[in-house]
Amino acid sequence: MYEYLERGSLATMLSKDEEAKELGWSKRVNIVKGLAHALSYMHHDCLPPIVHRDISSKNILLDSEYEACVSDFGTAKYLNPNSTNWTAAAGTYGYMAPELAYTMEVNEKCDVYSFGVVTLEIIMGCHPGDVFSSLSSGASSSSSPASPFYEMPISDVLDQRISPPTNQEAREVVSIVKMAFASLNPSPQSRPTMKKVSQLLSSTQRLHLSKPLHMTTCGELFALDGFTT
Repeated sequence: MYEYLERGSLATMLSKDEEAKELGWSKRVNIVKGLAHALSYMHHDCLPPIVHRDISSKNILLDSEYEACVSDFGTAKYLNPNSTNWTAAAGTYGYMAPELAYTMEVNEKCDVYSFGVVTLEIIMGCHPGDVFSSLSSGASSSSSPASPFYEMPISDVLDQRISPPTNQEAREVVSIVKMAFASLNPSPQSRPTMKKVSQLLSSTQRLHLSKPLHMTTCGELFALDGFTT
């Protein structure tokens, strides 16, 4: 696959400053959309459904137009809708859903969690780390944990190697960040489906920001409810 996709892996591009600068916000948004649509197809349009189980930035390949392609299906598993799906743990450390540490049941919500991690990596320009994963519970709750992260302006979370997004791009980026944290919810049942994420990304609905990015904190972003056209 690598020899046919000119840009190589997403992980490689993000790790190199000059190449990362080529990934403007519109390209990054499209990469997230491409990944969401691919996972939605695997989970909801294939019969039986397919769970990838190893969604990570190294397994997202980019072509010459920066279109995203999901690769490496070596750990992928068909889901049997008529029975419980048990399996040995598989995936890449830092991208695996937390429930895989204490259960061997696999379902599509494992991929949803990995999607959240990769999406934040695309927006931040680097892996979000365990700290950001541990904050995911606050992303979908009404009470914000006492954490410096929640006081941080959204603009400080974004990849500093490129200029901050403005206007419509800014609304798209913050909407994606909110969806990413919803995907990182520690409770699998509380994570959105990839079909829901894909539909939202395809629609014209975006979060409305009443203040500029540099004046809006992450806590305020998580408190926003609903999308506008």
